[in-house]
Amino acid sequence: MFDPEQKMGEKMLKNVKPTVWGLAAIAASALVSVPAAQAAELWVPELPSIQVGLPAGALPPPGVYGQLDNYFAQFVDYSGHGNKLPDAAIDALVEIPTILWVPGITVLGANYAAAIAIPFVYDSYQALQHVTPGPGNLGLFNTALVPAILSWMLPQHFFVRASTVFFLNDATNTMADLVKGNLKNGGAPTGNGYSTFLPDIGISWLNNGWDLSADLRFSVPLGSTTAPGYNYRTGNIFLGDYTVEKTVGAWTLGFGASQITQIQKDTFNGNTVPASLYRNWSIGPVVGYQFKGGMEVTALWAHSVMTTGGVGGDAFDLRLTTAF
Repeated sequence: MFDPEQKMGEKMLKNVKPTVWGLAAIAASALVSVPAAQAAELWVPELPSIQVGLPAGALPPPGVYGQLDNYFAQFVDYSGHGNKLPDAAIDALVEIPTILWVPGITVLGANYAAAIAIPFVYDSYQALQHVTPGPGNLGLFNTALVPAILSWMLPQHFFVRASTVFFLNDATNTMADLVKGNLKNGGAPTGNGYSTFLPDIGISWLNNGWDLSADLRFSVPLGSTTAPGYNYRTGNIFLGDYTVEKTVGAWTLGFGASQITQIQKDTFNGNTVPASLYRNWSIGPVVGYQFKGGMEVTALWAHSVMTTGGVGGDAFDLRLTTAF
């Protein structure tokens, strides 16, 4: 139960946990004969700022909730020293439908929930357009299963949430398809060729319409991309999204920040890849509106202010959230 003095009833619908998905550095070599001298071979499992604008520590009241993130990114690839790489721009549209189930039971004193997200990716990658021109690539990213979300309500309007996320190895195509020459439409692969485990901690202070939240995740690949003569493993990555916003009536205004910090270098055929630590910081505004029927619309813009060893640029998310 939420303290009614928090005046956060409408905003709780915004906590449909998307648990997805990020563009990270696409390999800059169009022929993929060797990995680029940068980090994160293909994708990190969550998009920059995808958790911004959500009360990261809390869960909504019991029920079934749906969320659709419409995420458009215009990114440029950067070297491990922060220099833009030539012919390495990528445009991507990521559609992320998510279902959150809150059954109204408690586990270890916490509210329990579970979720599933099935994201789809369309992208066009400049470097590949020079080799195999085409409309771009469309397909399924790795499905995200969230079997356990636990949220504790603490004193002084604080909430803490812990969850476990598993990304399945079920993408439409992967870097292995590109290496084998099977992807010839001018787009990058739609997902990773391995599963990923991502533990997640959310912390929120929710009071009098204010939402101060931090969502902290740790990405651990459970495998590597393999093809003849090619074995690439991405290092572990820390991801954080941070929100400061205020709800007055039906409107919510605020801003967010996000970080991607790779803490372990990649390896290629068993050898450490130099300069392979992906770093990115993004900031931008958040605007939301709660309709009387229960639908909530949130728009956010994330602009990269520092990027090394991966992609950075501008991203826009239009998020639709409702209770079923």
